[in-house]
Amino acid sequence: MTDAKDAVLEYLRHIGAELDPDFLREAIKVMSALLMEVEVQQQIGADRYTRTDQRTTYRNGYRDRAWNTRVGEISLKIPKLREGSYFPSLLEPRRRAEQALLAVIQEASIQGVSTRRVDELVKAQGLTGIDKSAVSRISQQLDEVVRQFRERKLEATYPYLWLDALYLKVRQNHRIVSQAVVIAIGVKETGEREILGFDIGASEEEAFWLAFLRSLVGRGLQGVQLV
Repeated sequence: MTDAKDAVLEYLRHIGAELDPDFLREAIKVMSALLMEVEVQQQIGADRYTRTDQRTTYRNGYRDRAWNTRVGEISLKIPKLREGSYFPSLLEPRRRAEQALLAVIQEASIQGVSTRRVDELVKAQGLTGIDKSAVSRISQQLDEVVRQFRERKLEATYPYLWLDALYLKVRQNHRIVSQAVVIAIGVKETGEREILGFDIGASEEEAFWLAFLRSLVGRGLQGVQLV
C-alpha cells in the first residue's frame, strides 16, 4: 500500500507541475479510487489476489457511478463483490446533500417556482442542471408522502373537532380554477392539536362535506363531543 500511495503522490505532483486546469478534479478522482481500494480490502479481509483465512468474499468487477462535486462531475468505478455489497464512504455525505437538494426542488415546485429557476438553482450548487421531467419526477415523490398522511389511522380520541374551508387557485385540465379545500383539526384529551385530514373539491356542497367526514370516521375518528 505504501508503494501505491507514493505512486499517487508522484502522479499528483506531475499533473500539478504542468498546471493542468483540471488538476483538482483529476486529483479527487485518483484519491477516490485509492480510498475505495483500501475500503474494499478492509471489507474483504485480504488484498487483491491474496489468499488468507480472513477473506470473506472476492471482487466481481466494477460498476460506474457519476459523482457530482463542486469541481464538476467525476466518473467513479465502484468495486463490486461476489457476495454482499460495498458502498464508498465518500458518497455518504452526498446522500444527505442529495436529500437536501431534493427537498429544495420539491419546495420550489410547491411554491410555483419555474423549472428554469429550479435549473438555475441546481447549477448554482455546482451540479449539471435539471430538466423539466426530472423536476416533475422529484415533485411526484411528495404525492406518496401526502397519501400516507391522508390515509393514516386515527388512533387517539378527539373530544373537539374544528372544521374549516378556504378557496385556492389550482391547475386543473390546463386551466386555473378556484376550488374548496376543507380541513379537520382535532384536539386530543391531552390538549394537543392535530391535523386529521383535508380534501379538495369543486365547492363546499353537502355531499362533499359528508364524504369528507365519513372518511375521517372510516379512519378511526372517535370520541367527538363538540364540533
